[in-house]
Amino acid sequence: MTVGLLLAAGAGTRFGGPKALAREPDGTSWLLRSVQALRPCAEIVVVLGAEAERAAALLPMSVSRIRADDWAEGMGASLRAGLLALDPTDHDVALVSLVDLPDVDAAVVARLVAAATGPDVLARAAYDGVPGHPVLLGRDHWSGVVETSAGDRGARDYLASHEVALVECGDLATGADVDAR
Repeated sequence: MTVGLLLAAGAGTRFGGPKALAREPDGTSWLLRSVQALRPCAEIVVVLGAEAERAAALLPMSVSRIRADDWAEGMGASLRAGLLALDPTDHDVALVSLVDLPDVDAAVVARLVAAATGPDVLARAAYDGVPGHPVLLGRDHWSGVVETSAGDRGARDYLASHEVALVECGDLATGADVDAR
């Protein structure tokens, strides 16, 4: 089973505030849009940190919440907190996504979920051949990712040292993240 793990804990210092609280000009919540994108997953877990209480209040009851107490260390801390919280579950694969991917939708996630072949999977979305997010992490890789995740690098170092399948999604989205208003 694939669990959607949404990293939404950062303070968004370059952005000007927590992206988990950001809204489009039409009022669309980035957090809720990102949760909707993860609906093809069997379960959705959101990692919160900065302004956690305000962000948690936006989430539907069906979504699990995890607080990364060390969220200020960067994305690596959020990823570690999420994977450690998933460890005792029966999920084989975590699909890790970010709250600041405006055009990554359920179609992208569904394509990746279809590529989740088991606990040894290591794959990521690619946009016109360029690796991006979301990322599929099979359970066999969780401890290695937890050990190497640091700062804002998340799983980058782990992925760079392993063979990662690319799942082309450039026909569905750009995968571009938003770092500034």
